[in-house]
Amino acid sequence: MGQKVNPVGFRVGITEDWRSRWFAPKAAFAEFLVEDHKIRQFIEERLNEQPPYAAIAKVEIERTRNEVKVVLHTARPGLVIGPKGAEIDKLKEALENLIDRNINLNIQEIKAPDGNAKLIAESVSEQLKKRAGFRRVMKMRIDAAMASGAKGVKIMLSGRLGGAEMARRETQIRGSIPLHTLQAHVDYGTATCRTKYGAIGIKVWLYLGRYGEEAIMVDGAPQGRGREGRRGKRG
Repeated sequence: MGQKVNPVGFRVGITEDWRSRWFAPKAAFAEFLVEDHKIRQFIEERLNEQPPYAAIAKVEIERTRNEVKVVLHTARPGLVIGPKGAEIDKLKEALENLIDRNINLNIQEIKAPDGNAKLIAESVSEQLKKRAGFRRVMKMRIDAAMASGAKGVKIMLSGRLGGAEMARRETQIRGSIPLHTLQAHVDYGTATCRTKYGAIGIKVWLYLGRYGEEAIMVDGAPQGRGREGRRGKRG
């Protein structure tokens, strides 16, 4: 039987930081945990699953005594903020009504969308909704990720691919994906593409190099690799 584990969760506390950072007394822990889930679910449904499709890759939550700080990592910060900050004010108000606490919203831009597993999965989902050929879409996304500096990419689709009557699974891999190496920076993201003929599940694994030696992910080619880049300059 295959024993599979989320590559990000596998590394949390060792090489990856927690996505929620706060402490709570035992009596309040469950309440805070449910609030975190509500915030993440609300942001996913409002910004990723319907227009404006703001490409939110990661939501980080920190708590102080007086407020909840929410950091949104997005490839399209303009869509989240809106003209003169109108959209972000609406989002902040909706979140405050949702959990009845003060919210402090921060936006961080992801400058290289092809170097983020979640955004690659969302991009594949958008293309499949437009009835693009799934094999061609997978190949294009893998090519773009490798060109932006990734050392390995794996994309897995499962469902009624191409409208076929029987569901199946298709996988494409390029490069290496060292899942058991804790020092390897492996990003993981999922998305669900809801088509007329059923839901298609999308999983993406992205190997960026060892921690501290990752390629600087850019929209074009990689710009040197940590220690290796410095060695190259000396030479």
